[in-house]
Parts: sequence; C-alpha cells; structure tokens
Amino acid sequence: MLYLAQTAHWQFWALITGFLAWILTMTTAGIDDWRIWQVDNVSVIDSGVAWVGIWRACFHSHVLPKMENCWSISISNSFVPVEIIVAQVMMMLAVICGLAGNMTAAVAVRMVYFSVENRRHIRLAFAAGGILYLLTATLCLVPLVWNMTSVLNNRTIDFPPEFHLPAAPVSQEIGSAIGVGLFSSILMLISSLFFLCYRYTWRSVSSEDSRDPLHGPWTVTTLPQNSDLSNGDTLGIDNPGFTNE
Repeated sequence: MLYLAQTAHWQFWALITGFLAWILTMTTAGIDDWRIWQVDNVSVIDSGVAWVGIWRACFHSHVLPKMENCWSISISNSFVPVEIIVAQVMMMLAVICGLAGNMTAAVAVRMVYFSVENRRHIRLAFAAGGILYLLTATLCLVPLVWNMTSVLNNRTIDFPPEFHLPAAPVSQEIGSAIGVGLFSSILMLISSLFFLCYRYTWRSVSSEDSRDPLHGPWTVTTLPQNSDLSNGDTLGIDNPGFTNE
C-alpha cells in the first residue's frame, strides 16, 4: 500500500534546494562584484581593480581617507545604465518571490506529511510552489544574463568624478556574483520542476478517498451471541452429578 507521505520525498529535497537557492539569490543581490574593472590609473586605485555591483562601486586606496571606498548606485542616478536599474528591481522581486515560493512549498510538503483532510488542495499547493520557484529563477536570470552580456561586450559606465573611476576600464571581467546567481537560478529551476511534476494526488488520492481508513467505510466485527452457539442450546450443558441422582 502506498501512503501519501511516501509520494513527496523528492519534493522534500526540492524544498531544501529551493531554500538554499533563495539564500544564494539574496547573496547575489548583495555582492558588489558583478563586474570587475581593470583600470590603468593607479594613483587613486592602488590595486588597479574596482568592483562594480548593482548597489555600489568599490575599490581599495591608500590615498583616500578610507582603505575601502564605496559609492552607492541609485536608480535616480542619471549615469546608471538600464541593465543595472533592471537588476535592482528584478533582484528584489526575486527575493520576495523566492520567500513566497518557500512558504508555499513548505505548506504543500506539510500537507502531505501531516494533514489528513482537504487533500484536494495538495495539488494546487504544489503547483503554486513550483510556479513561484520558476518565477524566481526567471526574475534572477534576466538581469544576470543582461549584465553578463554587457561585460562581455565591454560596455562602460560613465561614473561622475566623485567616484574616482575612469570613464572606461582597460578591461572588465564577469564577477563572482553572476556565477553565484546563475547557480542559484539553476537550483530554483530544479526545485520548480520537482514541484510541478508532483501528480500523485491528481491521479490517485481522489480515487482512494473512499478507502481512507480514517474516513471509512469500516468493517464491523462483533462477538458471537448466545443465539449463535452450536445446536441452538442457550441453557448450557447439564451437570452429570445431578443427572446420576
């Protein structure tokens, strides 16, 4: 006999994978090195390397008062390219959508392992969790691919003078943030596929509800009554001692 809890083991691991992917998505949004700039002017930037993220640009310097100098990048700044603006918006939406996906997926798995009622909603919960995971992966992939394309095409950012960054770098590389983001998106896609492929309740559980041991029907077994005794004798057997007298 196949129990309902035995049908969602893969989805349980997909939930753990989705939670890990959500953490990596938040990490991607916060890492500064989406782009790694190599600059030739080392009078201010001692290492010749600057890190450009979607929220700020940073570099190390012994000339300025701070060792690590960072300047915030806002949507309202006129110099910010479109791909960074889109990344700021879509990565925040991905974090929110990923949180909603984890909550929905957790409810779906809980319904399988602990709930015995309202089983007709299990399929809907799994589908909603899978769709939210898929949407999270899409929201994360679009800005990642767009910014990766900009780096590969060596597109520049016209930073203002207070950033102490050149108008164009000597060269630029793809930062670790994009790699982490791509990995988290792949994990999200895998989790969404497992949740969307959960079809056991759609096929079988509804047909097994009539045989549910918690809801009946039950087989009633009763003890034999006096009328069911052999030979129809309801008074028992006479004592031989009294018979001899």
